Amino acid sequence: MTAILFALLAIVAVIWAVTVYSLQGPDLSAFDQAAPLRSDKVPAPSPEHLSVVASLSGIAEIISSTPRRQHIAVLRRHMDTMFDSNTLSAQFTPVDAAGVKAEWVLAPGVDSRRRLLYIHGGAYTMGSPRSHRRLTAKFSELANAAVLAIDYRLMPEHPRRAGIEDSRSAYRWLLDNGPDGATEASAIFVAGDSAGGNLTLSLIAWIRDQGLRAPNAAVALSPATDGTLGSPSLKNNLATDPMLGPLFKSLTRLPRMVLLWGGWLAMRIRPCEPIISPVFGDLAGLPPLLVQASEMEMLLDDSRRYVAKAQAAGSPVSLQTWPHMVHVWQIYHPELPEGQEALAEIGKFLQACS
Repeated sequence: MTAILFALLAIVAVIWAVTVYSLQGPDLSAFDQAAPLRSDKVPAPSPEHLSVVASLSGIAEIISSTPRRQHIAVLRRHMDTMFDSNTLSAQFTPVDAAGVKAEWVLAPGVDSRRRLLYIHGGAYTMGSPRSHRRLTAKFSELANAAVLAIDYRLMPEHPRRAGIEDSRSAYRWLLDNGPDGATEASAIFVAGDSAGGNLTLSLIAWIRDQGLRAPNAAVALSPATDGTLGSPSLKNNLATDPMLGPLFKSLTRLPRMVLLWGGWLAMRIRPCEPIISPVFGDLAGLPPLLVQASEMEMLLDDSRRYVAKAQAAGSPVSLQTWPHMVHVWQIYHPELPEGQEALAEIGKFLQACS
C-alpha cells in the first residue's frame, strides 16, 4: 500500500513539474500594470452599444438550444451570415494565394500596389472572409490598399499549425502578387482580430526571424496572445464580456492544469510556445504595431501584457483601450459610434506608417 501511495505521489509530482516548468510559461504578472486604462476618462457606452449587446443573446441561445456536437457548425453559419444584409461598396474577388483560399477586397479607388493581409477571428474554429467583410472593406479604405482576406484552415478539421502555415504562405505570396497580377507591393500591412490577431502577432515575429520584408505596420484587434490562459482578465472579466463569456464560461470552471494538458494533447504544441502564445516570444525588433482592446473583455490582459513586454523590448508597439465595449466592437461600425472612433484611430496609424 505504501508503494502504491508513493507511486501516485510521484506521478502527481511529475504532472505538476511538467505543468509549471514546461506548459504554463514564465510569470508575466510584472506586465499587468504597465499599460494604463481609460475607464475614468470615457463616458458611458452609446445606446447603439446596448443594441449590440442585446444582439449577442443569439450566441447564448445557440449554445443552450443545440447539442454540443453541433455547436461549431451552427456557430459558423451564424457568424458567416450576421452581416449578410449589409450593402458594401467594396469589390470582393476570390483568389488562390499560393494554395491558400482567399478573396481580394478593394474599396473604390484604392491603390492596388499597397496591400494588406487580413486574418479573421473566430476562436480558430469559425469565421471566414465572408464573416469579416465589414472590417476588410473598411481596412481597404483606411489603408488605401487591396486587402487579401484569407480563408485559413480551421480546427478541428485541421491542426492548429495549419492556420499558422496558411498565414505565412499568404504573406510571402502577397509581397509579389496583387489583384492585377504579379507585381511587387509598394507598401504592405498585416491586421487581424481575436484569433486572427494571435496569428498576426505570430506572423510578424516569424517575418522578422526569416529576414523577409517587414510590414510597414500591423494592427491587432483584441488579440489572444497567451495560450496558457494565464491572463487575470479571463476570469475577472468573464461576467462583463457578453460575447466570449457565454462561449467559454464552462471552460473557466476547469482547473488550469487540466486546460494546459488538454491544449497540449489537442494541438501537439506546448501552450507556452511563442508560435501560439506570442507574448512568450522575443518581442524586440517588431514593426510598428497598434493593439486595440476592450476593458470589459476577457482578453484584455492578453493585450496589456503583450504590449507592455514589447515596449520593454524596445518595439514601437502601442495599446488603445475602450471601456464598456464588446469583443472586436470595431466590426459593428458604422452603426456603433465607438467602432467608428476606433477605426478612425487605425486609419491615422496606418497613414502615419505608410
